[in-house]
Amino acid sequence: MAGSLFIVAAPSGAGKTTLVRALLSRDAAVRLSVSFTTRAPRDGEVNGVAYNFTSVPDFLARRDRGEFLEWAEVHGNYYATSRNWLEEQLAAGHDVLLEIDCQGAAQVRQIFPQAVSIFILPPSFEVLESRLRGRGTDSEEVITRRLVGARDEMQQVDQFDYVIINNDLQVALDELSTVVRAARLRTPLIRVRYPQSFLPAV
Repeated sequence: MAGSLFIVAAPSGAGKTTLVRALLSRDAAVRLSVSFTTRAPRDGEVNGVAYNFTSVPDFLARRDRGEFLEWAEVHGNYYATSRNWLEEQLAAGHDVLLEIDCQGAAQVRQIFPQAVSIFILPPSFEVLESRLRGRGTDSEEVITRRLVGARDEMQQVDQFDYVIINNDLQVALDELSTVVRAARLRTPLIRVRYPQSFLPAV
């Protein structure tokens, strides 16, 4: 595998999507894996850019054909990562970022143990709750469900290689960029990309 695989997970409201978008704007070499989902598009979301939006029957058919690297049901909706697209990108030497939930992250790490996993934490649970309520887009029932899920996800933080606390967006972005740059310098990847720099084995 010539490219690096990055897994970014976080509880809802931690600012994961904002950070990932900022990273992609800063580092054009990172490609975002566009997940499949059965949830309805939100305002401004474009099919094929934010997600590959699909129906439940189509999603389940794709899953049964083995098209997904991982899949999960989150807050009543299905999400999945395309296996073929991801493997093609990595084989071609491209860096790929997966923005997924903890359940999906665990599945991907089993298949790609060399993946770099990053967990985004809010400064505190109270700040997380304030952010979710401040959106003004979800019902109290949805907010309560997300908070329950967030508590469970935040308990899984030790399963990740790196943790970034998103208190200051610019600082968090710099830290995320640092992880990405350092990962590109791992010895096995450099050997593949620059074989001429290495002496033959004795």
